Amino acid sequence: MPISISERHLLLLLLFLLLTKSNSANPNPNDKLTHIRFYLHDIIRGRNRTAVRVTKPAMASPVAFGMITVMDDPLTEGPEPKSRLVGRAQGVYAAADRNELGLLMAMNLAFTAGEYNGSVLSVLGRNQPFNPVREMPVIGGSGVFRFARGYAEARTHSFSRDVAVVEYNVYLMHI
Repeated sequence: MPISISERHLLLLLLFLLLTKSNSANPNPNDKLTHIRFYLHDIIRGRNRTAVRVTKPAMASPVAFGMITVMDDPLTEGPEPKSRLVGRAQGVYAAADRNELGLLMAMNLAFTAGEYNGSVLSVLGRNQPFNPVREMPVIGGSGVFRFARGYAEARTHSFSRDVAVVEYNVYLMHI
């Protein structure tokens, strides 16, 4: 059976896409695989708070739908507040789910010490704080993390009325 013109075009397009497929999903042999572990301290009350709510929920809502918070949270090597400071998480989180607590996280992880000093990772994704493990995409970076791609796993280490301490394990591919 002969192939019609439209089938021929479809086959040519498929062949073209296969031959020119982006390599972004497949690691380049020269890329580095990096794992970083640190603790984020989100201090929401008190004199030294690092997260400030800038909008109230849009309506009466048990999940604070519409609330936006700006953060400049310390990142430390360990879960203790006095642990060595390695950077800051700077950005916003917004309650973006009307039915359950689901946050839109947009943050830069700015490293200020150690081998990553001066480098930044950008994270943008959904965070459901009541889930034991949350995964958010790393969408880019600068400094030693130029062209970074990967993901960040968040686990709540401790939570009180005033402070949430969250363990982050970040897995990256970068040049």
